Amino acid sequence: MSAVALDTNVYSGFMRGDAAAVSALRAAREIHLPLIVLGELLAGFMAGTRTRKNREELAQFMTSPRVSLLNPDERTARHYGEIFAALRVAGTPVPTNDLWIAALARQHRLSLLTFDAHFSAIPGLTVMRPGMQ
Repeated sequence: MSAVALDTNVYSGFMRGDAAAVSALRAAREIHLPLIVLGELLAGFMAGTRTRKNREELAQFMTSPRVSLLNPDERTARHYGEIFAALRVAGTPVPTNDLWIAALARQHRLSLLTFDAHFSAIPGLTVMRPGMQ
């Protein structure tokens, strides 16, 4: 597997030791963590009881030379708008954060590694589901 954008649920699965998530991340040459995913993770950590431990584990994960943070920009906003409009016409809504994650992955021509099936409805996005490659 080459370069992937990582969805929140795959990172969480990886940290829980989910075999499919672990295998998929080990096979990835490059792992790009969308800024939106970082926000979702930090929000989840702060709402939980292991905030410090989870933040330390994330910091360690981010030190890998294969992992980088993927930041949105103006082009991301264009992709977001195109995706939003296409899904609205198709009548297939997707949560707002997931639209931003998809826009970043599509913009950078990265496969999105996720357990969520709804990403498959997004035009121009390559979706990879751990354990189903």
